[in-house]
Formats: sequence, C-alpha cells, structure tokens
Amino acid sequence: MRKKKRKRKKKTKQTITRAVTHIRLIEANPGKLEALDQLVAVYLPLCQQYTTLFCEAETSPDKYQETVFKTDLSDRLHRVAIQQAAGIAKSVRTNRANAYQAYLEDVADYAQAKAQAEGRMSAFKRREPTWTEWDLPVLRVPVIQANVNVVVLEKSEDSTFDYWLRVSTLDVGNPLRVPVKLASYHKRALEGRTLNASTTLHKRNGVWWLTLSFDEDVPLQTKPDAPTVGVDVGIAHFLTTSTNKAYGSFHGKMARQHKHDREKRRRKAKLRACLEKKGVPKGKLPSTSSETSQRLSRHVKQEINRAVNALVKDHRDARLIYEDLNVASMRFKARVMNSYLYASHLGHIPEQLAWAAAKQGMAVHTVRAAYSSQECPRCHYVDRANRPNQKTFKCLVCGYADQADRKAAQTLAGRWGDRKLAACRSTSEVKALLMTRHEAWKQQNQQRIQDAGPPVQLSFWDPPEMFLESSHE
Repeated sequence: MRKKKRKRKKKTKQTITRAVTHIRLIEANPGKLEALDQLVAVYLPLCQQYTTLFCEAETSPDKYQETVFKTDLSDRLHRVAIQQAAGIAKSVRTNRANAYQAYLEDVADYAQAKAQAEGRMSAFKRREPTWTEWDLPVLRVPVIQANVNVVVLEKSEDSTFDYWLRVSTLDVGNPLRVPVKLASYHKRALEGRTLNASTTLHKRNGVWWLTLSFDEDVPLQTKPDAPTVGVDVGIAHFLTTSTNKAYGSFHGKMARQHKHDREKRRRKAKLRACLEKKGVPKGKLPSTSSETSQRLSRHVKQEINRAVNALVKDHRDARLIYEDLNVASMRFKARVMNSYLYASHLGHIPEQLAWAAAKQGMAVHTVRAAYSSQECPRCHYVDRANRPNQKTFKCLVCGYADQADRKAAQTLAGRWGDRKLAACRSTSEVKALLMTRHEAWKQQNQQRIQDAGPPVQLSFWDPPEMFLESSHE
C-alpha cells in the first residue's frame, strides 16, 4: 500500500527574538564578581586572537575551527571563544567586502565619467576614488556570548533570588554560581516565556550585566493583495514613504549637537597629539570620546525608533518595501559629511523597521537600492545629474520632476516583484539593465521625443502613470 505523502504545514507565523536586557548582577558578593573578572581577563585576549586570525585568513570564518592558541580556559570555554570570534570576523569581512565592491563600482563610474569628458578635461573636477584598507577589529568591551555548555540559568526554588547563573570558570570542575534578581519589568517581560539557551554577559563601567532572550511567534496579518508602500531612508528625513509622508529628521537640534560634539572631540584630538609629541605616556593622554557623544547616539536611535513606530502605525494594512541599505560602503568626499552620516545612524533604520513590522505581523521586503535615487520612473534614465540638489529630482532626458525622497520611495515600491532586477548581482548589472530599459523607452517614444523638442520643454508631458508598464517588463 502506498504511503500518503505528508503535507507540509503552511507557514503563517514569523518568529522574532526578544532580548531582555539591563539585568544587573549586583546581588553577588565581590568574590564571585572577581572570579568573573579573572575569567574575562583570559577569555577576551583569546577571543581577540581568533578574531584577528579569522579576519586575516583567506577562507571563511569557521566556528568549528580546531584550537590553535594555548589558554588556561577549559575546552568548552575555548570553543565558545572561537564561536564568538567567528561571528565577529564574519560580520567584519562582510562589511569590508561590501565596501570594497562599492569602491570598485565608484572607480568604474569615475572611469566612465572621465571618458565621457574627454576633450573637455578642464570641466572634469571629480576626484578619483581611493581605497583605505580596514583596520583589524579591537575588542575593548568585556563580553561573553555563552551557550549552555559554559553558562546555565537555573530557576531558584527556595531563595529570595529569581535565578542562579552557573558559570564555568578557570577552576575546572568548580563552577561559579551567581544569584540573579529580576526587576518588576523583567518579570513582566518573561512571564509565561521559555528562555533561549544562549546568554550574554558583559561589563560596563565596572558593573556586570546579563542579557536573556526568548522567541515569540507572531501571526502574519498582511493580506496577499495588500497595497505596497515604498520606504526611502535618508538624513533629511529618516523615512519617506511613497504615500508622501515623512518621519523623523537628523536636521535641527541633533545636527547642532553633533556639530558641537565634533568640534569638542577635534580639540581633544589636537591636545592628545601635542601631548603625545612631548612624550606623555599613553595612559595619561586625554580620551577623544565624550559622554555627550554617547548621549547623542542614544537620542538619535530613540528618534529613529519613534519615526519607525509612527510609520508602522500609519500603514498597518500595507506591505512595506524598503532598500537593502549598506551604510558601511557609503562615503562622501568631505570628512564633515562622513561624520554627519555616521552620527545619523542610518544603518539602524532598516533593522528597526524590520523588527517593528515583525512585531505587528506585517510583511516587509527588501529590494536593491542601487540607483533608486538616480533612476527616472518614466524613462529609466540613470544619471547623478538627475539630482541637481538634495530635495529635487529632474530627469535630464524626459524632464520628469518630483521631490527626490518621495520619488525614490516610489521607485523602491515599483521594484518589488521585479525579477530581472533582483537577479542582478552587482550595481553595474543593475545600471546596465536600467539603461537597456531606457533605450527601449526611447524607441517606443521616438516620435514623441522629436515633437517635444529640447529637454527643457518636456515638462509638459503626461504623468508617468502611462509608462508604468515599461517599468515591469
């Protein structure tokens, strides 16, 4: 008798991992915390050695790498250090590869622009892109990303504490038992939850902190026929949608705070350089970091979170389409603009958007961001000159004009479901595909182009809706 094939259950849920942070280990006596300090004093240098090894190796980081360095740690703690270092190195190498790919594409664009400007080199003022090799990561904050092999969280049965944290230490066979006392909001967050096996221990400002996590299944509520809303990420407005709504901004008070903090850090850096030339020991040199910079960073992320929450609240029944943003590869010619870019924390926006939408059961998708701000939605012509300034988009060929961020959001919304564009492996392939579509548009509208005359007269054309069919070919 033939067995019936078991039907796979349709996935109607999406799993998100929630972290319960800021659990202070203050109930432990000083002796136990000193044992943790001794452990991390050996663990962190070992993790640094493997991080450097993985970053310099030609092969991909392997968390199952055989042990290379000698250490006083147990075999289990040694393996945890290798796994943590592999994760750090993988992230660093991915960001570096993306940045280098963006550099190669900038070089190709520079060569193409230079070739086009042949014969009028006096008007060619673009600076040739340069590549600066990345520094190896340095681990400064004591962090242990542990699993159940070395750290186990046990429920307390007959004491005033909520949990006991059993930690493997340098003394093999004699684990450390650290009491954990939860605050009321920690208890509310963990009520009825099943904790994950992994935990994180880190030390800041002389205090040890514990981070726990649990998984939560959220049913997907977005309907298949839900309208698509494109979301563009920027500095002038953190989020701009294709529905002509803008949320949050780095301009104004935060920009002024950043300028003040940057000037302060530059003064500290000059003082540090002068003292270093005079032979002052490094331990006595003033630090270039500041508490105001850390406060500004937290403030910016809070404003981003507010903007994302407002966007999700206004588009509960929509399908959000946003760009697959890679901030690590973004560069400006001016150092001031690069500092402005990093202070705006644009890389935090896509992560927070995906997280906020997942909590509400909304469907979100990423599409290629390449040339989304330069592509004309009508004729698909791609050129930097289509953006005469930060706020305006105006196509050099067909004269289509719109607000730049809103146009980019509409372009991103139109790219969802575009299989040919999604199949492109690099931005050069994306540009080639868009220019192919531009040539096809020109052939279809050749007679109209001749009748319209110079590009300055083409602003009287019909709205771009009549050309939407060509954007999904």
